[in-house]
Order: sequence, then structure tokens, then C-alpha cells
Amino acid sequence: MRSTRSIEILCLALAALVLVWSRALTTQLWPVLCLLGAFVIAIVVFRSRRFFPRRTRTRLLIESWSMVLFITGVLWFTGKNSSPLLNLFLLPIILSALTLGRLVTLLQVAAIALCHLALAAATPGVDVISLFYASQAVGQLAPFLLVAYLTTTLSADITEARERIENLAQTDALTGLLNTRMFNEVWQRAHETGERERGVYALLMIDMDKLKDINDAFGLEAGNSAITLVAQCLQRSIRNSDFAARLGGDEFAVLLPGASPEIAEAVVKRVRHNVYKTTLDLRSRMIRCSVSIGVVNYPKDARDMRELMSMADRKMYRDKELRRAPGSEANA
Repeated sequence: MRSTRSIEILCLALAALVLVWSRALTTQLWPVLCLLGAFVIAIVVFRSRRFFPRRTRTRLLIESWSMVLFITGVLWFTGKNSSPLLNLFLLPIILSALTLGRLVTLLQVAAIALCHLALAAATPGVDVISLFYASQAVGQLAPFLLVAYLTTTLSADITEARERIENLAQTDALTGLLNTRMFNEVWQRAHETGERERGVYALLMIDMDKLKDINDAFGLEAGNSAITLVAQCLQRSIRNSDFAARLGGDEFAVLLPGASPEIAEAVVKRVRHNVYKTTLDLRSRMIRCSVSIGVVNYPKDARDMRELMSMADRKMYRDKELRRAPGSEANA
């Protein structure tokens, strides 16, 4: 938005300066003043949150096309296609290419070409169907098309890079699950929603069993494969509205927004089943993984986030101790 404002002010300042130099303000005072005044009012309206509180794309679309109309009007009073301000058309093209995408930008270049044709048709002595005009138009319009193509390509690359950076900042590199920071943010929002709307949710703390034994026997790569396997099982076990995260090492967490204790227990059973039935092939040996799980429910078990986390941790370690007990059938 700051860049858009700067582009609009620059466009207005340059147009006013050239209009003064070309003496258009003295020869055609009222039409020129109306044109400048209309664009100033448009800038003020665009900056007002009252008219465009959140529709940023709609706002940018209207702004870029308004600039095209304003520049066309300025060219009309400053020499038409021979005006020194013809290259001002690059400003809305760049704005559109960076914010609105390739299709809108190409449509805008086509509209600018039509404006160029209209200005030429209104110029005495110019034959718009002549080879001379065609060569002149290609020379003047080709840079617009080239800038539109290059800028939209650059914008797409920037958007893709930004998405990758954001994804890396939010997810665990090994498993693709949420990282600790992002999970805490999601959990905080879910907790605030639960407090505000008297909702419920469940939190699962999950720890892999005997990961150290796998690392010692088969190496760290095998351990990473086991961690990835558990992460995939978690993703298969939860709904699209749930969130799974790797907190570090072999520790995971799952947030179940809106889940009752019964739903949470069903998810726990599904996680255990999916992890246990999925085997890991290590040096021609089929290894079965298992997990220890602690589950707590908001607000049934506690209302404070730290208390919920502490309670889930205690339940998880209690589950781990039970699974280590001789004769335990918890893995079944």
C-alpha cells in the first residue's frame, strides 16, 4: 500500500509538472484542473478504509485502472502519443504485474494499446491504418509488453520464494509437520477461541518408544526414517481441521479443536493402530514402531495452557512406564 501511494503521488506530480510546462493549464484550464482534481480525490478515496476496509485486491484493481485513465487524460493535453509522459503507462503496468497477476496485467497492456490508438486517431495528420503508425506503435508499446512479462515473471518467482520461506518458518524440515513455534501460535488461538466461545478441544502429547534403540542398532538415518513414519501416521489419523507438530527429537503434539473426550480417545486409538501396523524395513528387518500418548481435554481437565501441557506430559510418561512394564500388551 505504501508503494502504491508513492506511485500515485509520483504520477500526479510528474503529470502536473509537465502540464505546467506544456502550458495546458493556461490554454485549457478547467478540463486540466478537473482531471487533476478527480485523480487527487481518487487517491484520497483509495487511502480511506471506509470505502475499502479489507478488499485489497479490488482496491488495487480500481487504482491501477484509474491510473491508466488519468495518464490517458494527461497525454491528451500534453501532445497525445508524442507526449513526454507516454512512459507513465509503465507505472500502472508494474503495479498490476506485482500485485494482480499476469492476466490482469496483459488486459491492461491491451487497454493501453487501445488508448494509444484512440490518441493517435485524435491527432491531426496521423493515419492509424498506415504502416508508419504501425511501426511507431510497435516501437512505443513493445517495451510495455516486455516490462509486463518480465515483472509478472519476477513477481511469481518472489511469491513462490516467499511461500517457501514461510513454509520453512512454520514447519519441521524432516517431517513437514508444524514446528514448535507455529504449533504454539495455533494452540494459543484455539485456546482463546475456546475461552471466548465456551468451546472444547483436546491436546495429545506423543513420544516415540525406543527410538534410541533404533539409532544405536541401525544409525541416525534409520531413526529419522522412524520419526518420519510416525509423522505420516499422525497425519493419516487426524482430521483436516486438526494440527500435528513435531516438538523436537521424538516428541510430537496434536491439537484437536472442537473435539470431545470421546473423539480424542478415538483419535488416540487410531494413532496407536496406524503406527503399530506400519512397519519400517531396516536392513531386511521389519521393525514396528510404537508411541506413548498423553491426552487432556479443555476445559474438562484444566483451563490453563501450561497446566494442560504439564498434565499431558505426565499422562504420556505414565503411559510410557506402563508400556515398559513386563507383560504389557499396550503395543497390540
